Amino acid sequence: MNAIFSAADLQRIEQVETFQFESEQEQTRAVQLAKALRCPQCQNQNLMESNSPIAKDLRLEVYKMVDEGKTDTEIIGFMIDRFGDFVLYQPKFEPRTYLLWLGPVALLLLFTFIGYRKVKSSINE
Repeated sequence: MNAIFSAADLQRIEQVETFQFESEQEQTRAVQLAKALRCPQCQNQNLMESNSPIAKDLRLEVYKMVDEGKTDTEIIGFMIDRFGDFVLYQPKFEPRTYLLWLGPVALLLLFTFIGYRKVKSSINE
């Protein structure tokens, strides 16, 4: 049963690895886009680093869209529509992502305040 999935996966790998671009600039742009997009399955890797089947499919999709002449904005928009802002390593700073951007700063301030209070109370004792 694994052979069925391996063959399809192997075929997909060959398509991605042998994809021919019309110019060096298109190839560079496609690779940069794939590096800027997070793998939905791996979460810690971009599309270029990941070896998961979905990353291979999405890499091929990015390559095809670049080859079709789509802009970076159109390609990124397609990925966001399909997977949400999660696919971006650096989501936009907008109301729905404020917690994502400001949460770490708020936690740092909170723990600094708590630490300051603890040290101050232990000195006063």
